[in-house]
Amino acid sequence: MKRALILVNAYSRLVSSLNQAERLKAEFSALGVTAEIRRNDLGLYIKDGNISDGTAYDFAVYLDKDKYTARFLEQSGLRLFNSRAAVETCDDKMLTHLALAGNGVPMPDTIGGRLCYDKDESVDENFLKYVAKTLGYPVIVKECYGSLGKGVYKADDFDALKAISEKLKLLPHLYQRFVSSSAGRDIRVIVIGGKCIAAMLRKSQGDFRSNLELGGKGSPYAIDEDLKKLCLKTASILKLDYCGIDILQSESGYLVCEVNSNAFFGGIEKVTGVNVAKTYAEYIFNEVY
Repeated sequence: MKRALILVNAYSRLVSSLNQAERLKAEFSALGVTAEIRRNDLGLYIKDGNISDGTAYDFAVYLDKDKYTARFLEQSGLRLFNSRAAVETCDDKMLTHLALAGNGVPMPDTIGGRLCYDKDESVDENFLKYVAKTLGYPVIVKECYGSLGKGVYKADDFDALKAISEKLKLLPHLYQRFVSSSAGRDIRVIVIGGKCIAAMLRKSQGDFRSNLELGGKGSPYAIDEDLKKLCLKTASILKLDYCGIDILQSESGYLVCEVNSNAFFGGIEKVTGVNVAKTYAEYIFNEVY
């Protein structure tokens, strides 16, 4: 019987994360694959100049974002879903936008933040004035690493922009144009193996962020041809087997806001009735076997 590794973060206690792993394990079992859920505790190391063996499994569903373990596993010969490179690119929001840039993928106007290494150094006000002039108020400020709507801020004026930038100056971050027509709402699309599997409209009544974890509500959304083409192109460029793509609706059309290589599917399964776990497990099974 084939063996699969489902790797989750070493410290996460999120119910949605553990549910993700359990759902996939059950679907793999139905396909005759024994799946083992493990936290990131594999004990991989470099000894005598070589990487310890991580190939006791036939493949791994990589639900962590630890780039070092991902590289360990791939260099030991194990295939990951998603690949290490894809996870790394999606984990850093600025890298995601840079990877998509120049490929005909519409996105909110974005400016990379200046990384500071000295906590006592003040942020450059001239740079912030450039950000404000280029993007206009309000300005969206995001930490490059983060999920579930955390690390995302809205600056309505210069004082707020300066305060947020001061808070984030030691962290990788970016600035984006606020898409007012999509305030508090977006579309989450799940793409698996080059197919759009499910989509939901997420709305928040009291927050400019639409995440379900922050109180947003989901409803089924019909995938039209424009949305389909945009999401499939995005997933293809980033070389993703599986992802959740967050789409904003601007006056000129759809915009790619973020791409999550480990998007939780519990919420969208409940909203749409689509068995995302089964579709993902079957895709991986057909790819490997």
